[in-house]
Amino acid sequence: MDLRKASLAELPGVGPKKLEALQSLGINNIYDLLFYFPFRYEDMQAKSLDDAADQEKILLKGVVASEPVVARFGYKKTRLNVRILVDNESIMVTFFNQPWLKDKFETGTDVAVYGKWNENRRSLMGMKVIDVHDNSVDSVYSVNKNIHQKTLINLIKVAYEKYHDQIDTIVPAYIRTKYKLLDDVQIVSGIHFPKTQEQGDEARRSAKFREFFLFQCGLQSIKRSDEQKNVGIVEKYDHNFIDKFIAGLPFKLTEAQDRVVKEILSDMESTHHMNRLLQGDVGSGKTIVSVIAMLAAVTAGYQAAIMAPTEILAQQHFDKISKLLAPLHIRTALLTGSLTKKEHDFIAGDIENGKTNIVVGTHALIQDSVDFKELGFIVIDEQHRFGVNQRKALREKGQNPDVLAMTATPIPRTLAITTYGDMDVSRIDQLPAGRKKVETYWIRSQKIEQMYHFVTKELNGGAQVYVVTPLISESETMDLKNAELIYDKFTELFGKKYHIGLLHGQMPNDQKESVMKDFSDKKIDVLVSTTVIEVGVDVPNASVMVIYDANRFGLSQLHQLRGRVGRGEKQSYCILIADPKNESATERMKILTSTNDGFILAEEDLKMRGAGDLLGNRQSGLPEFKVGNPVNDINILEVAQEEASRLYEDEKLINSPETKALKSFINDEYEQLNNFD
Repeated sequence: MDLRKASLAELPGVGPKKLEALQSLGINNIYDLLFYFPFRYEDMQAKSLDDAADQEKILLKGVVASEPVVARFGYKKTRLNVRILVDNESIMVTFFNQPWLKDKFETGTDVAVYGKWNENRRSLMGMKVIDVHDNSVDSVYSVNKNIHQKTLINLIKVAYEKYHDQIDTIVPAYIRTKYKLLDDVQIVSGIHFPKTQEQGDEARRSAKFREFFLFQCGLQSIKRSDEQKNVGIVEKYDHNFIDKFIAGLPFKLTEAQDRVVKEILSDMESTHHMNRLLQGDVGSGKTIVSVIAMLAAVTAGYQAAIMAPTEILAQQHFDKISKLLAPLHIRTALLTGSLTKKEHDFIAGDIENGKTNIVVGTHALIQDSVDFKELGFIVIDEQHRFGVNQRKALREKGQNPDVLAMTATPIPRTLAITTYGDMDVSRIDQLPAGRKKVETYWIRSQKIEQMYHFVTKELNGGAQVYVVTPLISESETMDLKNAELIYDKFTELFGKKYHIGLLHGQMPNDQKESVMKDFSDKKIDVLVSTTVIEVGVDVPNASVMVIYDANRFGLSQLHQLRGRVGRGEKQSYCILIADPKNESATERMKILTSTNDGFILAEEDLKMRGAGDLLGNRQSGLPEFKVGNPVNDINILEVAQEEASRLYEDEKLINSPETKALKSFINDEYEQLNNFD
């Protein structure tokens, strides 16, 4: 019997009202009820009074030393007092509004009471009376106003007694044997009704693996289905041509870049549709990797396109790409929204008739007026900046072209495995040789004069400076005021000799881009900004980043800002000005000054702030795990991913009788994951 189709109404005492109450907890069938696990346990092992801490919830065992007395006060309000002898000490136990417990206390008999200990009064605020022979632990569940804890526990007990022999074990036996995991009946029994804390922990370990493994199998199933439905373009590129191009570059690829290039080129030659995420720290060299891949597509007879979120980024990509490829007679074009209609139509015509090999653009690429002759490879830069429909629109410009999405935001392993688990992930975890580490310093606001002296010295040496003040979401007016105050201060100090620029959120987009271009062209020496400086904007001469109120930013945001400097030959610096009010903010400052590794910082940021703040638009894709915590249980998550991947790569094993229950579960339960983009 499939317990996911077994109605809760089959349980005694479950009518329409109780059904509605259970559904408010997300419990819709018998399977949901049996796998609705407690979030913690209360230890029902009796404690000695010597070991009891003030306000600790404990179980005391003793002998009833006096007759229980019930006092009434107010409407339906009662107080029950009874003395019990524990370790030769008379202890007063008080229960509020539970007068019926009076019958549980008979002078001279043994009793076990669970409650909160008051060390000063040497008394216990009673919560419940326990079977004196019970040494187990009590499960505590997440409930709401619609259903009581006791009601839920009773229903789980009844459901387990009635259906435990119909619980199918889903994780294949060979995996359970390999990792010493319990079967599903043992998991349900061990988590709901553990005799000891250790038994509950063992069942929970198996439940975590089971939950992560099923999720990963769901992702693998979607990937497999996508590969079968979307047969990829086989791009037979010119190996010799690509090898010569790489050998002729003015720099040597890092080992990480070389590894990633091989992964991408291998995908391009296969029949599988490529859907790969390339993540790399700021300055790690993602652009040249994408150029090599696009060039490979061109040698295979296809066109390639790269879409950037802003015109200034698109222009920078175009300048780099056209300079690299001009000697090879590869035709590149830049397509943005600021072109005149005549310019746009001319470029669009060359794209449609195939004269243009590589197109660099913004959202203008997905306009109806743009058609490609043979689009085979697309790169989406800073892919999180584009919506689902925009990414889809670009893919539909070709016949299922290979897709390389790039991000400069290092993604923690946890999120790479869960949120981006439906994509192949490549990672450039190495910076090019010779790149100098950005030196980072944290100062408190009372030492701000030191920063002014330092900026003076750097400006005199020919450097450009970013000055950033954080967004205060409650008030754009306040943002602007803060920026203007800082702008006025820098103008007062440096304005006679240097050009000071201002960038804020209330400017029109074309004005923002104009200011950034002036800074890029060295027409502005100091840029004061309220907004996060555009990811990817490359100003090699900018070597100082000053961040006011740095404690308002998360680690990843601060690291992204720091990445705007350190792109030239000069030694670069990042100065954090912060007066943190709590330990967490202080810790962020210390971590940032101790490392330049974006991946380490991303992991730390995830631990400190949680997944939601890091995900941006993708956060709806992060599953809500009921038992496992993807951050704390990363090791279990990684093993589960490896096993799921290995299973789905083995055609014989995935279609064997041993995985029949698993396949059935995945097909039914994880269909909603097809909504992942």
